[in-house]
Amino acid sequence: MSGIQTMGQKNLMFFSGRAYPQLAEEVARNLGVEITPTSLRDFANGEIYVRYLESVRGCDAFVIQSHTAPINQWIMEQLIMVDALKRASAKRVTVIMPFFGYARQDKKGRGREPITARLMADLFKQAGADRLMSIDLHTSQIQGFFDGPVDHLFAMPILIDYLRDKIDPATTTIVSPDTGRVRLAERWSDALGTPVAFIHKRRDLDVANQVKVNEVVGKVRGRTCVLIDDMIDTGGSICKAADALYEHGATNVIVAATHAVFSDPAVDRLKNSAISEVIVTNTLPISEEQRFDKLTVLSIAPLIARAITEVFTDGSVTSLFEGDS
Repeated sequence: MSGIQTMGQKNLMFFSGRAYPQLAEEVARNLGVEITPTSLRDFANGEIYVRYLESVRGCDAFVIQSHTAPINQWIMEQLIMVDALKRASAKRVTVIMPFFGYARQDKKGRGREPITARLMADLFKQAGADRLMSIDLHTSQIQGFFDGPVDHLFAMPILIDYLRDKIDPATTTIVSPDTGRVRLAERWSDALGTPVAFIHKRRDLDVANQVKVNEVVGKVRGRTCVLIDDMIDTGGSICKAADALYEHGATNVIVAATHAVFSDPAVDRLKNSAISEVIVTNTLPISEEQRFDKLTVLSIAPLIARAITEVFTDGSVTSLFEGDS
């Protein structure tokens, strides 16, 4: 028999960029590992330097980075981290991006536009990523942009567990803020036993973050409405949707979203709105200045840690969602 056999064991190593160290530390605690020591610094002209302070040869590497502002810097840092791992002979590299940067640019709405979500997937593949892991992608089709496994995790079970004791299904309606989220609203409805409504809206293609609400479709009068979305950026869409629900007779509006992007003036809009509670996860950092009385932040770290464990042990990530894929 030719060749050499070894009795080596798999070795999980966990790495973090500088964008959101608090989330990385929480994930590491849930995993029961330490974050691998890494030298990360900027040169005077803004170029990023990465060097790992321990051997990574043959390891199963998991690299987490939240794509928060300044988003281009942190994406570039994660790309360089992946490249460094491949050149240092890591066996497999899984890129964890709780919030997938540029996910909204997933198709051409008009001529001469880019599909930047596809470019993102290509960049990480070219850098050396073997696998991607993200939470609540803007659209599921993004999974097909990457030539390799993509673990699409869902925050819905975490949000539903929190809401279950706060609402009465008999008087609650799950509301999609647009037609693109109706399928997700149906999944929420199945889990909670509530009806579904949706809001028909038009977006101004020439002005970013501007929407016009046209009509509410579904049973909302005299009911508590749980308005769901994948992200809150400037808060304009979600606040207009909440206003439309109140105009159609809703007695209470709760917002549940995964990614708290909270670009200005989102915090002011949400604080001054008639929304009773805003529930988000910590996929992105939320500063003290961005927190307000109506805001509830749920931790996504246990979900990420469980997904990492399933990937490392060749288990089933799908099993985390009771058969949903």
